Amino acid sequence: MIHPPAGIVLAGGLARRMGGGDKALLVLSGRTMLDRVIDRLGPQVGRMALNANGDLQRFAEYGLPVLRDTVPDYPGPLAGVLAGLDWAAGRGLSHVVTAAADTPFFPNDLVERLLHAARRADLPIALAATRLDGRIVRQPTFGLWPVSLRRDLREALEGGLRKVVSWTDRHGAASAIFPEEAFFNINTPEDLLRAQTMLRLGAQ
Repeated sequence: MIHPPAGIVLAGGLARRMGGGDKALLVLSGRTMLDRVIDRLGPQVGRMALNANGDLQRFAEYGLPVLRDTVPDYPGPLAGVLAGLDWAAGRGLSHVVTAAADTPFFPNDLVERLLHAARRADLPIALAATRLDGRIVRQPTFGLWPVSLRRDLREALEGGLRKVVSWTDRHGAASAIFPEEAFFNINTPEDLLRAQTMLRLGAQ
């Protein structure tokens, strides 16, 4: 039995395609993307933290613990997963669920379905996924991660591994399948405009 996992919002990237800065703090129809992600993930988890780097005071108003990467040189989302696992371990928690701060329309049943996929497959990790042309496409920033693998993850990152699925495939990862549009993420100014249109058309 997995107790309610902690939620970790991944906001530690460099946002190069957006011109740098914090994608999480971009305003989408009057609210920051981070506001929207927190509101969506919060009801699904037991507690929450934010993974980010740089001046952490810019997130002070959110009242969440802010976790820096503990591996240097911005090695990607796995560093945020590791920061979340280390934080959860210090609180006696067994699992975390991650969500990307630039993906404001992810499913309201994300955590429930990740937990179900992991239990059904009897695997330690579960990743969200969609189908594209008959293929399963994993969404590696949306996953269920066991704290018990944090030391293995640190060793992998310190050894140079960066690709999420290269690490998850070592341990076995179930896939929880969602509709293709569920993980629309905002990488460019054009994506931000599209998200504004989606909200006007009633995206939830």
